[in-house]
Amino acid sequence: MTRVTDLRFLTGHDSGTVVLGAAWVAPNRRNYGRGIHPESVGFRIDVHPVDAADRAATRAVLREQALPQLHEWVTQAIAADETWQLTDHQHCWRLVDGRLTHRDEA
Repeated sequence: MTRVTDLRFLTGHDSGTVVLGAAWVAPNRRNYGRGIHPESVGFRIDVHPVDAADRAATRAVLREQALPQLHEWVTQAIAADETWQLTDHQHCWRLVDGRLTHRDEA
């Protein structure tokens, strides 16, 4: 959690099939004027809104499957080489018909 710079519980309309999102925000000069603001570098985690009727089932899937996968993704990112860490990355977890999938997004 020390490397998580932003944890958001999104509100509003649901995000379709996306239930969890994670991003690595790389140290890019565009983040803060001509320099790199240190607080902008790190992981951003978004918990997406879910329809009320699906919350209990989704919560169980998040705890049992998505959170361990998120932990693994973050652990791999921390150990990644410099080339990987100097580029922004996004990873999304989607829940469709009770089945959880996840992959890197563009």
